[in-house]
Amino acid sequence: MLLAAGGAAAARAGLAAAAALTARPAGAPWRRSNYAGRPVTLLGGPALALAATTTAALGAPAGTAAAAALVGTVSGVVGGYDDLAGARPEQARDKGLAGHLRALRAGRVSAGAVKVAGIGAAAVAAAALTRRPGASRGAALADGVLTTGLVAGTANLLNLLDLRPGRAGKVAAALAAGTLRGPSGGLSAGPLGATVAVLPADLGERVMLGDSGANAVGALLGLRLAELPGRPARTALLGVVVALTLASEKVSFTRVIEATPVLRELDRLGRLRP
Repeated sequence: MLLAAGGAAAARAGLAAAAALTARPAGAPWRRSNYAGRPVTLLGGPALALAATTTAALGAPAGTAAAAALVGTVSGVVGGYDDLAGARPEQARDKGLAGHLRALRAGRVSAGAVKVAGIGAAAVAAAALTRRPGASRGAALADGVLTTGLVAGTANLLNLLDLRPGRAGKVAAALAAGTLRGPSGGLSAGPLGATVAVLPADLGERVMLGDSGANAVGALLGLRLAELPGRPARTALLGVVVALTLASEKVSFTRVIEATPVLRELDRLGRLRP
């Protein structure tokens, strides 16, 4: 578990740097008020993204390390761009998939669309970097679609969950813990340690993961899912990710969680009272 410990140590160092920067003028663009009106900083996201990406790349199998570094870095950077540029007043209506499409039809490129394009491109590149040697053209195409979809889809889905303190972090930690075994388990160990280290500050409403943190960790965990053996299992996982993403356009995850006692208690566990 050295990778998990390394991820935790790196994340704590990043949080310390974020706390120091938050009090300075340079930290002002990252300040927000959360759902309860409490002041938080989005700088926890870059701290998490850097720690998770570095340790995931170190723990990844040789053929996957470059892909891990790529998807984590790109997702963290374009997520950070959306955290900053997406807060501008003119971007307020360009939220969600429908909002990005409306903006494009109106001749505007939203910050979210830039993020989606960046993560999508990184996911395609990751699929190329992790192509299995000796695979037939058809198998390579199928695997490429699955890898692209899982990386980009999981990055987006985890970000959709970052609407309450600790929610995305808990899901990410559970997913990382559940994928520690196997030859590619090292991909999950560092992100697990980093996420658990950031979770108290997230639950304590001092930081938010934001797009930068949630997208980066989600992309890394999506890459881990893409390394699972068995194409049917990966296909089923991608189906779940796509279904939840589409459902989010019509249904409020928060409303569903609040209406389900078990999910509600897990969601509120460790969180401050509003």
